[in-house]
Amino acid sequence: MARIVVVGAGMGAMAAAARLATAGHRVTVVERGDTHGGALGRHERDGFAFDTGPGLLHFPAVWRDLFIKTGREELADRVALTQVDPAVEHRFHDGSAVLLPAALGGVRQALDAALGAGSGDRWAGLLGRARRTWEATRRPLLEEPLTDPRRLAAFADDPYPVPRRGLLPRRDRDTTLAGVARRELRDPRLAAMLTGIVQDYGCDPATAPAGAAVLAYAEQTFGTWYPAGGMRALADAVYRRCLDRGVEFVFGAPAARILAADGRAAGVELDDGTRYPADSVVWAAPGVGQPPSGASRFTLLLALRGARPAGTPHRTLVHTGELTVSVLRPDDPSLVPGPGHETAVLSARAPAQGAGPVDWTAPGAVREFTERLLTAADAAGLGLRPRILWHEARTPLDVERRTGVPGGTIPPPALAGRSAAFLSTPNTGRLPGAYRAGSLAHPGGGLAHTGMSGALAAGLITEGPHWRGSS
Repeated sequence: MARIVVVGAGMGAMAAAARLATAGHRVTVVERGDTHGGALGRHERDGFAFDTGPGLLHFPAVWRDLFIKTGREELADRVALTQVDPAVEHRFHDGSAVLLPAALGGVRQALDAALGAGSGDRWAGLLGRARRTWEATRRPLLEEPLTDPRRLAAFADDPYPVPRRGLLPRRDRDTTLAGVARRELRDPRLAAMLTGIVQDYGCDPATAPAGAAVLAYAEQTFGTWYPAGGMRALADAVYRRCLDRGVEFVFGAPAARILAADGRAAGVELDDGTRYPADSVVWAAPGVGQPPSGASRFTLLLALRGARPAGTPHRTLVHTGELTVSVLRPDDPSLVPGPGHETAVLSARAPAQGAGPVDWTAPGAVREFTERLLTAADAAGLGLRPRILWHEARTPLDVERRTGVPGGTIPPPALAGRSAAFLSTPNTGRLPGAYRAGSLAHPGGGLAHTGMSGALAAGLITEGPHWRGSS
């Protein structure tokens, strides 16, 4: 039985801890904050409750697998998951809208009816090419650990099969996601659907490779899911599974560095000098002194008077032409003080603190972004503003304070292409016996990918450095 210290109590960290403890190791988790769950935060006020991080679960198989592999109780025994249906409503700045069902068979017809004949075929054709990208990259980019830097070359090229038209060479064409969406979908609204979905994962469509379309493909294919009680219920379930397996948690314990002895990791030292000896270390927290990079999200929590109108979609994406605003309105009685109330969470991609043009401590910055999101909801005809009892904002600086990620950056999932610029940090550290997990490690951000990072780190420890992932 080895002694293992996991740094961080986010979802990737707990995924690693539960698996390692199930394998018989003695696992201690040290966390800088006062609770578990990382980005899966929760805010409660006046009988209202809100998810302050991700509000929906994509590709739930990752978390179902965790529960199967770590005990007899399955995820469904701890958390009631319901597929969101309809899957999403898209509203566009020209006043048009489309409501997409969860059933794949109805998507093409819905698009043709709302956006014109041929829309469904163009959308299905692009996602069909995205499926080929998914099949080529799913195992190496999601299910296998990244340990050897020489493997980065294998992901330098985007496997998305960009159709060639005429004699124009592929390398001279815009093969970013935005370029491919514009060229292949041939309708600004369809292009906005694709780029808006990908923005929700922290990607910039103007720089992301065309293969980022796999995110829309996986979402449509495997569905979107909501746990009763909100996403915090998932974090609580994983935390309880860790406790059931004997994992020890130490909160209020910021880690400063990995200790070394005889050329390998030997434990963790906290800011106050406390040391935790270990045979292996899983670092699932931001690096000390790491500069901010990338983008974050601005989130607005709305407490609304009046019951949720019948037929209200759980998820709406409002495309303004300048930004995409996600609007989540769960039909969940546990989130409101009574039947005459509703919650709504509005969010949009925003500059990280210290890495963009917005200083989130500056007077007026929060007010300006709040107004942008509410104006977008007004223009889409959602009718939220007159019903607001109160609202609270969560800025990228708030994300930084909660998660410790510099600037509140939200890492995107790992993607092939663009000279491997969209890959994450390898799962092995500089020292033997040191491993990485969490959203900043391979295979990147997003709940499914973060959960896989924990599985990969645990697999390398229990199976050895040549382990290539579960079949």
